[in-house]
Amino acid sequence: MKCPFCNHENTRVIDSRPAEDNNSIRRRRVCDECGKRFTTYEKVETIPLIIIKKDNNREAYDRAKIESGILRACHKRPVSAEQITRLIDEVETEIFNMEEKEISAEVIGELIMNKLKDLDPVAYVRFASVYREFKDVNTFMDELKKMIANK
Repeated sequence: MKCPFCNHENTRVIDSRPAEDNNSIRRRRVCDECGKRFTTYEKVETIPLIIIKKDNNREAYDRAKIESGILRACHKRPVSAEQITRLIDEVETEIFNMEEKEISAEVIGELIMNKLKDLDPVAYVRFASVYREFKDVNTFMDELKKMIANK
């Protein structure tokens, strides 16, 4: 960090603490050259994630949309709120670990289905029926046959 007074490049941190907003770090620094002190604030930079929908429209990532889809799929199933939250957290972590600026809704849907398949097969089929837009009973049966064959 350059000193704002003499532009010397060697400064030291002498105190660090959370800022008032608790979303940044306040650092007191001292310049090794001129001895003057100054304060810097360090904040995490977040890059907004854009979701590419099936119709190629783009919209900002919204955790609540994932949550509502999973809640609908798990309605009246023996799946706890803690398990749902954990599943959403795992999906979100995988999405953000990809470090992409844009990601397709298809990738997110597949991640959710893979995790639901292990959590609750009925919730998985419910989610898949909406996500993959099952048109009739035969499409349901095809998906069920795949699940049975993979056991």
